[in-house]
Amino acid sequence: MRHCQASSSRRASRLPSLQASNCFPPDSRLLLLLVLLFVIPCRAQDTGTTATEFHGKGVAISVVVHDSSGEPISSLALVKLFRGTIPAGQAETSHGRAELVVYDVGEFTVVVQSAGYATAQKDLFIDAAGSAEVDIYLRPSSGIPSAVPGRPLLAPKARKAVDQGVRALGIDNLAEAQKQASQAMLLAPGHPDVLYLQGVIFLKQRDWSKAQEVLEKATQVDPSDAHAFTALGMALCDQGKYEAAVAPLEKALDLNPATSSWDARWALAKAHYRLAHYDQALQMSQAALTGSNGKAPEIQLLVAQSLTAVGRYEDAAQTLREFLHKHGDRPEAATARRWLDNLAADGKIRSK
Repeated sequence: MRHCQASSSRRASRLPSLQASNCFPPDSRLLLLLVLLFVIPCRAQDTGTTATEFHGKGVAISVVVHDSSGEPISSLALVKLFRGTIPAGQAETSHGRAELVVYDVGEFTVVVQSAGYATAQKDLFIDAAGSAEVDIYLRPSSGIPSAVPGRPLLAPKARKAVDQGVRALGIDNLAEAQKQASQAMLLAPGHPDVLYLQGVIFLKQRDWSKAQEVLEKATQVDPSDAHAFTALGMALCDQGKYEAAVAPLEKALDLNPATSSWDARWALAKAHYRLAHYDQALQMSQAALTGSNGKAPEIQLLVAQSLTAVGRYEDAAQTLREFLHKHGDRPEAATARRWLDNLAADGKIRSK
């Protein structure tokens, strides 16, 4: 046993280390993608409607929530919109429909919660101004659906502040987002949406300890929010608290086991790697790479590190070569080339 531990330690000592602040992916890579079991393509078009003219280049998103019979849900449902881990809007349904507006294009995730139903999620891609309609179908979790979601509601003024804060955060206006979040904190300091918004702002400001404090409260108030647990795990990871980060990240995956929850898996893989849990790091990094569908190719570097740590040098080299072949123009390419050269210089792989 001592021999195995020593061997593993020697392999790990040869590996390039991960940057301590890398567990919360950069803004350009924050694409938290969650897959709904019933995926119906969203319909996007430039309608030239009054709503479109009012919102300028914004996109009006109409979310229609259906119950298991296929009819619009009669009970209240909470619809949340995310761009990566960043909240981009939320609204409550009226006659099964909720309307949201975004001011950017790209990947978004719609998350719907309603008491008595399993949380449903769906990805959509917005590529032009106009409008989009998204249909989401809910499955009963147990018993008969209740009349209201099982979480506290926000008063109108607090809801307006949260929505404006989310909108500001979506366009990287941190000053305005913080202003609105502070207003929401005065009106509803214990609401999970308010706490989550504030926590994400702290993450974007790289204030990890404050983010941890607020996100811990958010997960206590709403222990069913996978996004909050993911963000909490990232805040802990960014502080080097890798062992503490494992539990909330695993909780996030328990709440949302969809294979495309790749940002939680990526952060968890980094935590396991730092803790020298190389088999787990390899498993999670490979799952994160698959789930990202090419949106975060730099995960391949973590896969290569984990393969090296478990002694699979040729596989690590092949992973690095694939990265360089497809993404040789990315900033990480220089690191990949250096690692590949080091493997060859150390005699771990055959030179090519």
